[in-house]
Amino acid sequence: MKTPRVLGLALALMAALMVPSAAISQAKKPVAPPAVSPAAIKAGMAKAPAIALAAGLPCQVSDARLVGEDKKAKVAYYEVACGPGAVGYILQAPAEGAPTVFSCIEANTPPAPGQPPSAPCMLSGNDNPKALLQPMMKTAGVDCLPEQARGIGQTKVNTYIEVACQGGTGYILVASAPFDTAKPAQAQNCLMYDGSESNLKCVINDKAARMLIVDRYATAANNGCTVKDRRFVGTAKDNSTYYEASCENGKGFIYKATASGALAETFECAKATQLLGGCELTDAREALTEQAALYTKLAKSAGATCDVTRYALFPPKPGEEDVEMLCKDGTSMIGIFRAPGKPSLVVDCARAPIAGFRCSLTKTVDLAVYTADLKKHNVNSCVVSDTRLVGKNDQGNTYVEVACADKLKGYVIEYQATTAVTAVKATGCTFFGNCKLPTNT
Repeated sequence: MKTPRVLGLALALMAALMVPSAAISQAKKPVAPPAVSPAAIKAGMAKAPAIALAAGLPCQVSDARLVGEDKKAKVAYYEVACGPGAVGYILQAPAEGAPTVFSCIEANTPPAPGQPPSAPCMLSGNDNPKALLQPMMKTAGVDCLPEQARGIGQTKVNTYIEVACQGGTGYILVASAPFDTAKPAQAQNCLMYDGSESNLKCVINDKAARMLIVDRYATAANNGCTVKDRRFVGTAKDNSTYYEASCENGKGFIYKATASGALAETFECAKATQLLGGCELTDAREALTEQAALYTKLAKSAGATCDVTRYALFPPKPGEEDVEMLCKDGTSMIGIFRAPGKPSLVVDCARAPIAGFRCSLTKTVDLAVYTADLKKHNVNSCVVSDTRLVGKNDQGNTYVEVACADKLKGYVIEYQATTAVTAVKATGCTFFGNCKLPTNT
């Protein structure tokens, strides 16, 4: 399976730059007391506010305690609470030099699975630090009710925290260092890191649990997919995420979710060949063949003959599917297929601009259709050699200027495009005015 394509935060961070949140446990120090004593509070309030200020913390110290001291290393450890709605910290304060700061989320992280935290926050004002993550996640564009949180580590400028959300999703929160809930943060989907060699990993829940989000999207899409297999496709610059599902019935889909986690769009695998590499869990060739056959049928229903061999989709519109179809004979057409009850339209590539499209699957554009349209209005002397789209009138009809091969002044043809592109009028440039092709001025 390919590594997910990620357009955003780089997956790799050098391990040497990371300061593990468990580093506080690596220094030699006394074990924290089992309960907060008045003496610890007194000692903490005497020293910790000044240390917090020196560390540049966004903290109005409301409570503090002395956690312990390593007299040999001349390092003291303090916990501070910063008032309602603010995160607390553990401060590692050497006798000389700058203090090191760990948020209570980091401090409450065990150094290894199954072990207790080395120096957890114990003040009553710091009893639920992970609750402070929800508004941060919301500001970062993610709806997440944090169930668990884990400090991963720090660089000089960032703090990395894993957040497991209700429902099984998970994120790595890239926040400031020291950790400040008021500063901007990025929420990166845990699935971005599952296939990487980065030392950033999500471990609270496993990948399989996180991938169950695909089943939720399949249910929301209501497209008859009972999910057989799941794949994280990638993340786009706007933080939207893409997932692939293969279905029990052999079909396959790619689901696009917004940054907040809501289902935004659903793409059949046959229509997703250019979307972050397309589908990998289903037989794309079979899906493409099946879809080409469908477009052949739709074109025929709209009155056109095209044995479709390839196709390219235009950006979707509500109630309409626009597609360029390359036919077996080498010609190309634009299909504008609308919802049942509304007329569909197939346009040759020469007149595609009238309907607002341009062909890209073929370089052959036959201007003879314009010559034929002129003849329908008794203009028999002009073989069209060039065209220019002029614009639309108040009725929504489109004007196309044409030049003639004999270099005599050309014409402006008025087109109506409903169930077919129909020439309704032809006017000489001499009378119409506003002609700009070289032989028409």
